[in-house]
Amino acid sequence: MKLYADLPGRRLVQILADLGFVAWIALWAWVGRRVHDVTMALAEPGRQLQGAGSGFREKMSGAGDSVDDLPVLDDRVAGPFRSAAGAGTDIEQAGTDLVRAVERFALVIGWTTALVPILIVTIWWAVQRGRFARRASAAQRFIDADHDLDLFALRAIANQPMASLAKVSHDPSGAWRRGERDMIRALALLELKDSGLKPPRSA
Repeated sequence: MKLYADLPGRRLVQILADLGFVAWIALWAWVGRRVHDVTMALAEPGRQLQGAGSGFREKMSGAGDSVDDLPVLDDRVAGPFRSAAGAGTDIEQAGTDLVRAVERFALVIGWTTALVPILIVTIWWAVQRGRFARRASAAQRFIDADHDLDLFALRAIANQPMASLAKVSHDPSGAWRRGERDMIRALALLELKDSGLKPPRSA
Protein backbone atom coordinates (compact mmCIF):
# COMPACT_ATOMS: atom_id res chain seq x y z
CA MET A 1 0.00 0.00 0.00
CA LYS A 2 1.48 3.31 -1.10
CA LEU A 3 0.50 6.00 1.39
CA TYR A 4 2.60 8.93 0.21
CA ALA A 5 3.58 10.34 -3.18
CA ASP A 6 7.07 10.01 -4.62
CA LEU A 7 7.07 13.63 -5.73
CA PRO A 8 8.53 15.78 -2.91
CA GLY A 9 6.08 18.65 -3.28
CA ARG A 10 2.99 16.48 -3.20
CA ARG A 11 4.40 14.32 -0.41
CA LEU A 12 4.98 17.44 1.69
CA VAL A 13 1.39 18.55 1.10
CA GLN A 14 0.15 15.10 2.18
CA ILE A 15 2.26 15.14 5.34
CA LEU A 16 1.05 18.65 6.21
CA ALA A 17 -2.53 17.53 5.57
CA ASP A 18 -2.06 14.57 7.93
CA LEU A 19 -0.58 16.83 10.61
CA GLY A 20 -3.46 19.25 10.10
CA PHE A 21 -5.90 16.37 10.49
CA VAL A 22 -4.32 15.37 13.81
CA ALA A 23 -4.37 19.02 14.96
CA TRP A 24 -8.06 19.25 13.96
CA ILE A 25 -8.88 16.23 16.13
CA ALA A 26 -6.92 17.67 19.07
CA LEU A 27 -8.63 21.06 18.66
CA TRP A 28 -12.16 19.70 18.67
CA ALA A 29 -11.39 17.28 21.50
CA TRP A 30 -10.31 20.33 23.52
CA VAL A 31 -13.41 22.30 22.45
CA GLY A 32 -15.65 19.38 23.40
CA ARG A 33 -13.97 19.19 26.81
CA ARG A 34 -14.41 22.93 27.35
CA VAL A 35 -18.10 22.74 26.38
CA HIS A 36 -18.52 19.88 28.86
CA ASP A 37 -16.82 21.83 31.65
CA VAL A 38 -18.79 25.01 30.97
CA THR A 39 -22.06 23.09 30.88
CA MET A 40 -21.21 21.43 34.19
CA ALA A 41 -21.36 24.89 35.76
CA LEU A 42 -25.15 24.54 35.43
CA ALA A 43 -24.96 21.84 38.10
CA GLU A 44 -23.90 24.33 40.76
CA PRO A 45 -27.50 25.13 41.86
CA GLY A 46 -28.06 21.39 42.23
CA ARG A 47 -25.00 21.06 44.44
CA GLN A 48 -26.23 23.98 46.52
CA LEU A 49 -29.58 22.23 46.90
CA GLN A 50 -27.76 19.07 47.96
CA GLY A 51 -25.80 20.98 50.58
CA ALA A 52 -28.84 22.91 51.81
CA GLY A 53 -31.00 19.79 52.03
CA SER A 54 -28.30 17.81 53.80
CA GLY A 55 -27.62 20.62 56.26
CA PHE A 56 -31.32 21.14 56.97
CA ARG A 57 -31.85 17.41 57.54
CA GLU A 58 -28.93 17.17 59.93
CA LYS A 59 -30.04 20.23 61.91
CA MET A 60 -33.62 19.04 62.19
CA SER A 61 -32.54 15.55 63.13
CA GLY A 62 -30.16 16.96 65.73
CA ALA A 63 -32.88 19.17 67.13
CA GLY A 64 -35.24 16.22 67.33
CA ASP A 65 -32.61 14.12 69.09
CA SER A 66 -31.90 16.90 71.57
CA VAL A 67 -35.55 17.15 72.72
CA ASP A 68 -36.28 13.44 72.41
CA ASP A 69 -35.37 12.61 75.97
CA LEU A 70 -37.18 15.50 77.65
CA PRO A 71 -39.44 14.20 80.43
CA VAL A 72 -43.20 14.28 80.01
CA LEU A 73 -43.04 15.45 76.33
CA ASP A 74 -41.76 12.11 74.95
CA ASP A 75 -41.83 12.21 71.12
CA ARG A 76 -44.43 14.96 70.86
CA VAL A 77 -41.77 17.62 70.35
CA ALA A 78 -39.17 15.48 68.56
CA GLY A 79 -41.70 14.20 65.98
CA PRO A 80 -42.19 17.49 64.09
CA PHE A 81 -38.44 18.03 63.93
CA ARG A 82 -37.91 14.59 62.43
CA SER A 83 -40.73 15.15 59.96
CA ALA A 84 -39.06 18.39 58.90
CA ALA A 85 -35.80 16.46 58.44
CA GLY A 86 -37.59 14.41 55.77
CA ALA A 87 -38.17 17.62 53.80
CA GLY A 88 -34.42 18.17 53.88
CA THR A 89 -33.94 14.71 52.37
CA ASP A 90 -36.35 15.60 49.58
CA ILE A 91 -34.45 18.84 48.88
CA GLU A 92 -31.14 16.96 48.83
CA GLN A 93 -32.57 14.36 46.43
CA ALA A 94 -33.86 17.11 44.13
CA GLY A 95 -30.37 18.59 44.06
CA THR A 96 -28.86 15.18 43.31
CA ASP A 97 -31.31 14.63 40.44
CA LEU A 98 -30.48 18.05 38.98
CA VAL A 99 -26.73 17.37 39.17
CA ARG A 100 -27.15 13.99 37.46
CA ALA A 101 -29.29 15.52 34.68
CA VAL A 102 -26.70 18.23 34.05
CA GLU A 103 -23.90 15.64 34.03
CA ARG A 104 -25.73 13.59 31.40
CA PHE A 105 -26.47 16.68 29.31
CA ALA A 106 -22.87 17.93 29.59
CA LEU A 107 -21.57 14.53 28.51
CA VAL A 108 -23.85 14.39 25.47
CA ILE A 109 -23.25 17.95 24.32
CA GLY A 110 -19.49 17.66 24.91
CA TRP A 111 -19.15 14.49 22.84
CA THR A 112 -21.47 15.83 20.15
CA THR A 113 -19.54 19.08 19.88
CA ALA A 114 -16.27 17.17 19.46
CA LEU A 115 -17.38 14.21 17.33
CA VAL A 116 -19.46 15.92 14.63
CA PRO A 117 -16.64 18.05 13.12
CA ILE A 118 -14.10 15.29 13.75
CA LEU A 119 -16.21 12.69 11.93
CA ILE A 120 -16.94 15.01 8.99
CA VAL A 121 -13.25 15.72 8.40
CA THR A 122 -12.26 12.11 9.14
CA ILE A 123 -14.61 10.82 6.44
CA TRP A 124 -13.30 13.36 3.92
CA TRP A 125 -9.67 12.63 4.86
CA ALA A 126 -10.16 8.85 4.72
CA VAL A 127 -11.84 9.04 1.30
CA GLN A 128 -9.09 11.25 -0.14
CA ARG A 129 -6.22 9.25 1.32
CA GLY A 130 -7.84 5.94 0.42
CA ARG A 131 -8.44 7.09 -3.15
CA PHE A 132 -4.82 8.18 -3.52
CA ALA A 133 -3.47 5.01 -1.92
CA ARG A 134 -5.50 2.75 -4.25
CA ARG A 135 -4.59 4.72 -7.36
CA ALA A 136 -0.90 5.10 -6.51
CA SER A 137 -0.52 1.48 -5.41
CA ALA A 138 -2.14 0.18 -8.60
CA ALA A 139 0.01 2.47 -10.76
CA GLN A 140 3.15 1.41 -8.90
CA ARG A 141 2.37 -2.24 -9.58
CA PHE A 142 2.18 -1.47 -13.32
CA ILE A 143 5.49 0.38 -13.16
CA ASP A 144 7.14 -2.45 -11.22
CA ALA A 145 5.84 -5.08 -13.63
CA ASP A 146 6.63 -3.23 -16.87
CA HIS A 147 8.63 -0.05 -17.32
CA ASP A 148 6.80 0.71 -20.55
CA LEU A 149 4.92 4.03 -20.24
CA ASP A 150 2.43 3.43 -23.07
CA LEU A 151 -0.42 2.61 -20.69
CA PHE A 152 0.07 5.82 -18.71
CA ALA A 153 0.31 7.85 -21.91
CA LEU A 154 -2.97 6.33 -23.09
CA ARG A 155 -4.62 7.07 -19.75
CA ALA A 156 -3.36 10.65 -19.97
CA ILE A 157 -5.01 11.05 -23.39
CA ALA A 158 -8.28 9.77 -21.89
CA ASN A 159 -8.15 11.54 -18.51
CA GLN A 160 -6.10 14.72 -18.67
CA PRO A 161 -7.64 18.12 -19.45
CA MET A 162 -7.35 19.29 -23.06
CA ALA A 163 -5.26 22.28 -22.01
CA SER A 164 -2.68 20.01 -20.39
CA LEU A 165 -2.53 17.73 -23.43
CA ALA A 166 -2.13 20.71 -25.76
CA LYS A 167 0.98 21.78 -23.87
CA VAL A 168 2.56 18.43 -24.66
CA SER A 169 1.54 18.01 -28.29
CA HIS A 170 -0.93 19.37 -30.82
CA ASP A 171 -1.69 15.74 -31.76
CA PRO A 172 -1.23 13.58 -28.63
CA SER A 173 -3.22 10.60 -29.87
CA GLY A 174 -1.34 10.61 -33.18
CA ALA A 175 1.98 10.78 -31.33
CA TRP A 176 0.92 7.82 -29.22
CA ARG A 177 -0.15 5.80 -32.28
CA ARG A 178 3.13 6.60 -34.06
CA GLY A 179 5.07 5.49 -31.00
CA GLU A 180 6.94 8.76 -30.52
CA ARG A 181 8.81 7.96 -27.33
CA ASP A 182 9.43 11.54 -26.21
CA MET A 183 5.76 12.41 -26.60
CA ILE A 184 4.68 9.17 -24.91
CA ARG A 185 6.96 9.93 -21.97
CA ALA A 186 5.64 13.50 -21.68
CA LEU A 187 2.05 12.25 -21.75
CA ALA A 188 2.82 9.52 -19.22
CA LEU A 189 4.38 12.07 -16.89
CA LEU A 190 1.08 13.95 -16.76
CA GLU A 191 -0.73 10.86 -15.56
CA LEU A 192 2.03 9.76 -13.19
CA LYS A 193 2.08 13.22 -11.63
CA ASP A 194 -1.62 12.89 -10.80
CA SER A 195 -0.80 9.57 -9.12
CA GLY A 196 2.08 11.15 -7.24
CA LEU A 197 4.63 8.82 -8.86
CA LYS A 198 7.96 9.24 -10.58
CA PRO A 199 8.55 7.45 -13.87
CA PRO A 200 10.84 4.40 -13.80
CA ARG A 201 14.48 5.28 -14.41
CA SER A 202 14.77 2.91 -17.34
CA ALA A 203 11.76 4.37 -19.15
